[in-house]
Amino acid sequence: MFKKFMFAVIMMAGLSLGQKAMAQDYNTALGLRAGNSGGVTIKHFLSDAVAFEGLIHSRWRGLMVTGLLEVHRDIPEARGLRWYYGAGAHVGFYNANARRDWGDRNRSYTTVGIDGILGLEYTFVEIPLNLSFDWKPAFDVIGYTEFWADGFALSVRYTF
Repeated sequence: MFKKFMFAVIMMAGLSLGQKAMAQDYNTALGLRAGNSGGVTIKHFLSDAVAFEGLIHSRWRGLMVTGLLEVHRDIPEARGLRWYYGAGAHVGFYNANARRDWGDRNRSYTTVGIDGILGLEYTFVEIPLNLSFDWKPAFDVIGYTEFWADGFALSVRYTF
């Protein structure tokens, strides 16, 4: 399964590199992510259309580290507005006492899983600020196996 996932990520990146180059307004952005799982986000563009996003976030009294490869597409009618999609993976550490509807009580879980992402972002022209709203579903493959579809978040980043 992991080989299929990595193949899909590499194909997505390769296809996006072959597309017409799109202008981006920043190379790197660092900020905060707020939603069901809040934390720190850093996004760095590898090319005009492909970015890597790293997340360190907390949920259920635990910690998660996520890496995402994202393909960005301009919305021609709106300067600074883009939509994006992508995939990645995460490693997480959860405390089952934080949730009463899953897991064994008084137990912690270490999970490894895959993530998707679909979002919309706006980069201000006048100031170094980027806002994004996205949906990041996740599937824990190792550890406590579960699909999490509630990963909506708003990110505010300083661009440089």
